[in-house]
Amino acid sequence: MTPLLRRVGTAAWLLALFVPAALWAPAWLWAVLMAGVVGLAAREWGHLSAFSRRASGVYAAVLMLGALALPNALAANWPLLQTGLVALAVAFWLLVAPFWLLGHWHVPRAFVRAAIGVVVLLPTWAALLYLHARGPGVLLGVMAIIWIADTAAYFSGRFFGRHKLAPVISPGKTWEGVAGAFVAVAVYAGGLSLWGQLPFWPLLGMVSGLLYLSVLGDLFESWIKRLSGLKDSGDTLPGHGGVLDRIDALTSTLPIATAMLMWLERST
Repeated sequence: MTPLLRRVGTAAWLLALFVPAALWAPAWLWAVLMAGVVGLAAREWGHLSAFSRRASGVYAAVLMLGALALPNALAANWPLLQTGLVALAVAFWLLVAPFWLLGHWHVPRAFVRAAIGVVVLLPTWAALLYLHARGPGVLLGVMAIIWIADTAAYFSGRFFGRHKLAPVISPGKTWEGVAGAFVAVAVYAGGLSLWGQLPFWPLLGMVSGLLYLSVLGDLFESWIKRLSGLKDSGDTLPGHGGVLDRIDALTSTLPIATAMLMWLERST
C-alpha cells in the first residue's frame, strides 16, 4: 500500500469512528472518549518531552483521569473552569506560541514541557465538550474547517509546493499548501453562508483566522518534534504518525473557536 493510500485509509476509519460518536454519543460517553484521546496525546507529548516511558504513562494517566474527574468533581462550578481553560488557551496561542516559534525557543526543562502539555491538551478537551454540548452540527462544522484545510494543504503542497513556509521548523510545509487551504476554506465559508443565510465576509474572516491558528498549531508541534529529533509523535495512526500529529491543528483552533462561540452567546 502506498503512503497516500495508507493515509487516506486511516483518515476514512477515523471519520467512521468519530462522526457517529459526535452525532449520537451521550455526553458522558463523549467525555470518556475524548479523555481517552487526551491520554493518548499526553503520552506522546511526554515522549516528545524526553520523559521516561514510566513518567510518560503517569503523565498521561493524570491528565486523562483529571479530565474525567473535573466536571463531576466541580459540578456547578465546572463551566467556570471550562471558561478559564479556554481563556488560558487563547492567551497561549495568541500571545505565547507565535513568539515561541519566531524565537525558536528550546525550553529544555521537563516541568515546563509538562505544563505546556497541560495548556495544549486540557483546553482542547474542554472545547470538545463545550462544542458537543451545543450540538453535533456545531462541533462538526468547526472541525470541518480544520479537516478541509489540512486536506487541501496536503494535496496543494504535494503537487504545487515550491516555496517553504518555515524551513527551520517544518521543511515540508509550503506557502502553496497554505494558499490551497485558504481557497478550500473560502469555498466552505461560501457554502455555509448560502446554506445558513449568514453574512459571507465576517464568516470568511472567522474561518481565515481559524486557518491561521491551525497552521500555528501544526508548526508548534513540528517544532517540538524537531527539538526532540523525531519525525512523528508516535506510530498509532498509519500514514499520519501519532494521535498528537492528527490533532495538532485542533489544539490551537478548537479552544479559540469555543471562545468565539462563548462571546457570541453572552453578547446576544
